[in-house]
Amino acid sequence: MSVNSTKPERKLAWVTGASAGIGRALALRLVRAGYSVVVTARSHEKLVELQQEAAGEGRITVLDGDVTDPDDMERVMAAIEYDHGHLALVVLNAGVALSVRGDDLHREAFETSFAVNVNGVVNCLLPAVAHMKAQGHGHIAIVSSAAGYGGLPTSAAYGASKAALINMAESLKFDLDRIGIRLQIICPGFVDTPGTARIRFPRPAMLSADEAADRIVAGLKSKRFEIAFPRHFAYAVKLMRLLPYGLYFGLLKWLTAGSAEAAGPAKRAGPGERRHQAV
Repeated sequence: MSVNSTKPERKLAWVTGASAGIGRALALRLVRAGYSVVVTARSHEKLVELQQEAAGEGRITVLDGDVTDPDDMERVMAAIEYDHGHLALVVLNAGVALSVRGDDLHREAFETSFAVNVNGVVNCLLPAVAHMKAQGHGHIAIVSSAAGYGGLPTSAAYGASKAALINMAESLKFDLDRIGIRLQIICPGFVDTPGTARIRFPRPAMLSADEAADRIVAGLKSKRFEIAFPRHFAYAVKLMRLLPYGLYFGLLKWLTAGSAEAAGPAKRAGPGERRHQAV
């Protein structure tokens, strides 16, 4: 089920993590593409602002929720079914990017990263797949990152969680294809969000959130399993991963020379602090 082939009566999308960054920009793009869009995040005020911005172009419905709470996501899915009916597209975008340094390790960064980036996807995926299996069709896209292709400085928690999503999507695709649910994985490079601003090493080929949303919408229309962009950056990162470890680590050390020292100890996330995608 692709963006441009979905029947009008089924053009309902659900986007998580829609209060800022890629999720917010994508919700607006989908509205302009003819969708009604259900948006979910923890920040009610930001979702209402998004809803008001889209008012002249289409319908956005706000359903507050925390992806780390499985019962909350079951409730959101039940509300979508009750109030809107069939769901054509789900984009699981909610995520956090917390820096981790090996010389200043803290458990919270790992626990929060996996709770949001991995378990948060699973908590939404289960009710979404059940809904689409019952209706016999659907389209799900999971937002991972180019950071999931290989280990990068300060990305031990973020990159590991995004790598898990890539592996998860590859594994699930076989069975979801069989029951009529199309699955895609989205792997952006550097996108200009609040989280990206904290990165202290070079951020090549960085895109705005609006540009990233445009690339995603185009990818959703395609038959590709992976939506990776900018394409030349994604290919470069993948090719680097094929290098022997000696060359791989040496190249990354050269590319990020001086960045780790300048950054100082990684900032610990305060209670409830969440930073959206850095890569």
